Amino acid sequence: MGPVRAWRHGSEVVLGPPKQRAVFALLAGRANDVVSVDHIIDAVWGGDIPQTAANGVHTYVAGLRRVLEPERSRRESGALLVSTAGGYALQTDPETVDATLFARRHAQARRARAEGRLQEALDVAESALSLWHGEAHSGVPGPFAAMERTRLQDLRLTAVEEWAADMLEADRPVEAVTVLLGAVAEEPLREKLRWLLMAALYRCGRQAHALEVYAETRRLLRRELGIDPSAELRTLHQQILTGSPAASAGVFRPNAVQPAGTGAPEPEPPAPRLVLSETPKPAQLPPVARGFLGRSRELERLARLLTETEPRGASTPIVVVDGPVGVGKSAFALELAHRLSDHFPDGQLYVDLRGTSVEGCSLSASEALLQVLRSLGVDDSRIPADLASRATLYRSLLHGKRVLVMLDDVLSAEQLRPLIPGGSSCVLSTGRQRLGGLAVRDGAHLLRLDPLATQDALRLLRCLSGDRLQHQEAVARRLVGLSGGRPLALRMMAETLAANPDVSLAALVRHIVEEHGRLDRLTAGDDASTSLHTLFETSYRALPDEAARMFRLLGLFSGGLITVSAAAGLAGTTEQEAAGVLRLLARRHLLREAGGGLYRIHELMRLYAAECAEREPLTHRSAVVARLP
Repeated sequence: MGPVRAWRHGSEVVLGPPKQRAVFALLAGRANDVVSVDHIIDAVWGGDIPQTAANGVHTYVAGLRRVLEPERSRRESGALLVSTAGGYALQTDPETVDATLFARRHAQARRARAEGRLQEALDVAESALSLWHGEAHSGVPGPFAAMERTRLQDLRLTAVEEWAADMLEADRPVEAVTVLLGAVAEEPLREKLRWLLMAALYRCGRQAHALEVYAETRRLLRRELGIDPSAELRTLHQQILTGSPAASAGVFRPNAVQPAGTGAPEPEPPAPRLVLSETPKPAQLPPVARGFLGRSRELERLARLLTETEPRGASTPIVVVDGPVGVGKSAFALELAHRLSDHFPDGQLYVDLRGTSVEGCSLSASEALLQVLRSLGVDDSRIPADLASRATLYRSLLHGKRVLVMLDDVLSAEQLRPLIPGGSSCVLSTGRQRLGGLAVRDGAHLLRLDPLATQDALRLLRCLSGDRLQHQEAVARRLVGLSGGRPLALRMMAETLAANPDVSLAALVRHIVEEHGRLDRLTAGDDASTSLHTLFETSYRALPDEAARMFRLLGLFSGGLITVSAAAGLAGTTEQEAAGVLRLLARRHLLREAGGGLYRIHELMRLYAAECAEREPLTHRSAVVARLP
């Protein structure tokens, strides 16, 4: 909560150069959790990763061990900074980390306030705020430090707002004014701070200063965002003008009503309100598909993550569900969202970002915000043109609300980040790519959704196909094996069985399992969104050129497990280059890591890769086949 510093037995230790301090800050922020080397690299270097980054991480960890455990010999394993499972962990009591201690004291103050213990809430909040000694992560480079600076700053200002409201309730406005003036200077667009400052000034007998704060706020919002002050600020302004007792109530009253018959000047013409409560509560979740089965363990785990009563700081819980085509990511996320809807009483927002749309046109973050702001009742004339201002307005509207935001088919972290609200809302998203950077920079929880287990797949197939598979265990298992446990493929197979009651089961199964044209048959009429072939194609088209070429060439590979050396031989590249491309294909869920540097490709994907291989010139294919072992 200031420059990154550390003490050992009461004496400060020198943490070394900036990037070494960045590694320490990341490990301290995730105390006792194993942080992989890849995550450390992303957190420290971001998108500008040098080839020596992994060696750099090991060097910085060694430097930290020397200052944190000077008595440890080089051959001894560390007791404080340990290496395990492909990463590192800092073993320490989380409360020895100021950021964690601050978050816990903030939560303690909130509990005391909710239980009516006002003085205890003030004392604990002041002890939490006293931990701050300047800008968080000051002088530390890297995207993780940048995001933590923003997160912790928002958390601190939230704590200041709550403390100031308590000070007004305790009739101590003079002390609140000084702190609020500094906070408003730091975050001039934060309207709740300005509301509290106006109320505190008025309570101190400084009516003219309170009115000047309002006038300044109105000028600033119109200039920076093209909007007027919120309804709460306008109401407080009118109460101060009229000398209403409500302005002296000392608490944040967003629904305060202006008393009538005061003979005061007419208020300014009201602008369209930007408050979520004035529009119907959003309930935008699409329905869940019939026959959702399985996934109980994953659903329970994510439900706990998204509804925990004491989130870490003011950070918004974020979950990203990724996985291969047809594995049921959207259905899973919708099932979870519907189950959690009661935990988010202010509504549920849904946006299809079309990251892998068959039309090939994904929704930009700015376009998505336009859609969301309109759905929240904001008139087009009041929606800013630029992305940053739209994101600011969106977060202001959801401030203090418990809203579940579902973002379907995310293409990248950059597309998702502007749609993350603050505070007690949550974000549930799906996508075909693993967004490791979102986990590092934004603390997102990533879940890879695997194909259904055999028993769950059999239950789904029987549920959807009626009685066609009754007493046909061997046939059902054969179809499940061909589907790879992908619910979309199972649904298509079940539809084929159910839609052709007059065709013998044996004939239908032969039609489904025949290799030639199998992908084209796994579709539902002319609906491109249910065609495995079309969905595979959208994933393929999103690949960089080198990865697309490798994928095509893998269609010529007839072996089982794919090794790095075999892939390098196919593509005519170095093993280092081939390893990087294979990792990318695995992150895009076109391959599956099998451990030990080995990869496998599912039968349905192999069929598609073989089809793509035909796009290579015949001479190229012949040369590749000649290189195969």
